[in-house]
Amino acid sequence: MIRTERKAPAKNKITRILIVDDHPLVRRGLRDLLRSEPDLEVCGEADGAPEAMALVSRLHPDLVLIDISLKRGHGLELVRQIKAHDSSTKMLVVSMHDEPLFAERALGAGAQGYVCKQEATDRMVEAVRSVLDGKVFLSPNMADRVLQRVYHSGSFPDEKPIAGLSSRELAVLEMIGRGLSTRLISQNLQLSIKTIETYREHIKKKLRLKSASELTHYATHWVLEKGAGRETAF
Repeated sequence: MIRTERKAPAKNKITRILIVDDHPLVRRGLRDLLRSEPDLEVCGEADGAPEAMALVSRLHPDLVLIDISLKRGHGLELVRQIKAHDSSTKMLVVSMHDEPLFAERALGAGAQGYVCKQEATDRMVEAVRSVLDGKVFLSPNMADRVLQRVYHSGSFPDEKPIAGLSSRELAVLEMIGRGLSTRLISQNLQLSIKTIETYREHIKKKLRLKSASELTHYATHWVLEKGAGRETAF
């Protein structure tokens, strides 16, 4: 009689996730939400881009959840850095910014999905699993708005000039809107003050603003309108 060994059932692969968000309550909410899934594990947390890059290098997570607004650095810049460091690392941007332009830029920088925190409780696990399956995830509302922007791109001469900003200029505008000084922005992006001042001038020109005060007013209003600052702990 031929004897055969009975193979033990294969264990489910555990997906390791790194959370990058500057709000402790949001990180805890995401952590608790993901813990309800037996095959998902939060392997680390960071509140800024430098710490996140160090953890990416050390922990090699399967997926990184990234906020746009960080304590140090900027979400769009972090997506680009992680993509350059290891193109196999999947990224999902989870942001309070209800702005299709941010979603477009995040996907263009290398993220595989974008979900707004306002709807993250209902969509987060779906978004995570879609990205892990190799799909691009946008919530239905955001997907419709992004497609509308792409469809109508160049069709209207009076399209909002903010669409003409580069991703770096968009990051600087968002930081201005959160009240960061030129010096703090330069520290966050690791650029010289002179470079940030040049970006400010380019932004003013593209947005047809005449003064620094007009730029500050525009940026503050835009950030508040698009939901930055209204955090949720899930």
